[in-house]
Amino acid sequence: MNQMIYDTVVVGAGAAGLTAAAYLARGGHRVLLCEKNPKVGGLVSTFEQDGFVFDAGVRAFEDSGILLPMLRQLGIELPMVQNPVTLALGGDQVRLTGPESLADYGAMLKRQFTGNAAEIDAILAEIEKVMGYMKVLYGIENPLFLDIAGNPRYLLRTLLPWLFQYQKNIHKAMRLSQPVAEYLLKFTNNQALVDVITQHFFENTPTFFALSYFSLYLDYRYPKGGTSMFAEALAQQVRAQGGEIKCNTQVTAIYPNEHRLEADTGKSVLYRSVIWAADSKAFYAALHGLDTRRLPALAVQKKRVNEHRGGDSVLSVYLALDVDAQVIADRFGPHCFYTPTPRGLSAVAPLDASLPKKQCKQALAEYLATTTYEISCPVLRDRALAPQGKSGLMVSTLFPYEVARGIRAAGWYDELKQFCIDAVVDMLGNALPGGLQGRVLFALCSTPLTIQQYAGSSDGAITGWAFGKEPLPAETQMTKIVQSIKTPLPDIYQAGQWAFSPAGLPVCVLTGKLAADAVAKQLTKENG
Repeated sequence: MNQMIYDTVVVGAGAAGLTAAAYLARGGHRVLLCEKNPKVGGLVSTFEQDGFVFDAGVRAFEDSGILLPMLRQLGIELPMVQNPVTLALGGDQVRLTGPESLADYGAMLKRQFTGNAAEIDAILAEIEKVMGYMKVLYGIENPLFLDIAGNPRYLLRTLLPWLFQYQKNIHKAMRLSQPVAEYLLKFTNNQALVDVITQHFFENTPTFFALSYFSLYLDYRYPKGGTSMFAEALAQQVRAQGGEIKCNTQVTAIYPNEHRLEADTGKSVLYRSVIWAADSKAFYAALHGLDTRRLPALAVQKKRVNEHRGGDSVLSVYLALDVDAQVIADRFGPHCFYTPTPRGLSAVAPLDASLPKKQCKQALAEYLATTTYEISCPVLRDRALAPQGKSGLMVSTLFPYEVARGIRAAGWYDELKQFCIDAVVDMLGNALPGGLQGRVLFALCSTPLTIQQYAGSSDGAITGWAFGKEPLPAETQMTKIVQSIKTPLPDIYQAGQWAFSPAGLPVCVLTGKLAADAVAKQLTKENG
């Protein structure tokens, strides 16, 4: 990286950074995108081993009226297939095919919780109500990704009526901001039932987002070739429009008074603006040459960021199986949320890395036998992603960062990973016809520490900040999402920093576009 002036330096080549860089390059601005890893994508990435392709982060995409119009606006063709979702509990399962599948889901719950039929009906009514709110919120393609100038017919007949309905429904949804696990206890005192419905959501997930997920499951898509094809398509767009991408380049210092960035490569560049699309704690640690006594807003925000922890993280086991894909399709389908037992995690002792190893393993065994798993099988969506007659599985569950860190400090981190692999293989062996004895070709394990190391996210977080402690260090209201791109410093914006649900790929793309638009407006003003 030679010292030169860029209109914008984007830091972090995940979904948010790639989106921002693509739009700025498309607008004719001189853009540099810096990524600390050898390839772009962040948690939208894949890896290959022995002919098996696995998704290292997000397992599928929901459009949410954002992804598809964004790709179309940028002129990107990305072949995608539908990604049907299955909800499974013990030996029972429901394949989601449309809103009518909600009744099938309720029937499955009633078969498992025979004394709670009326309560389940009440909960289903709440889910249906929230699905109605979200149908309006995602009812049209996001106008930010549409070229609607000069189209008064669209403005009058589509956008304005939608805005009216949006305002009405978003305020209804915001009233359901109580953590979903607490909210559902208004309808039932069966804690296990509440657990089974909610234990695959992040801790303290707001009710409106959690209950709306039934709709989002129906919106899932999967790119041919794996999720990294999305990131690679955006990167290709950046380069095609004249932007530069520097991988293996971690920005370590920002000197705002000099408009200068330094990287771990020893090189530096000058900038007119910055979009920080990487970890927030790393951003505030990188700032140099500023007197925070004269910048009280910066001091307050830095303190908030450093005092908060990242959102929940996951443990993932990647399995290469000598199992025909049809066996997986019959049991789980391409993408499944599987709960082995209706027992519920509230009946399980909390994980605690400070316990003696034997006790800690006992708690781990109970947790892994009871938790909910996200199971994804790439070959069922693209036959090229595993060898003929074989299947790759990605099996993930929520897992506390503090537990992984504590076990590493106790000196048995590698043993933890093997223990989790064995537990997951046993769990799947009990669920799949024929079992898995002698059919596991290889297995890999990723923990929250793996995510922290690769993605650079605080506490291995896979989305945003942890709920529960106020005030959060990021904007929390969907109606004020445009404020989420601001930092206390002029000429420096951020993208992908979001605390409120929904948080995920569509919101990363949305904040990347908002940041790019703000920078483009600033640069145009400076150019006169």
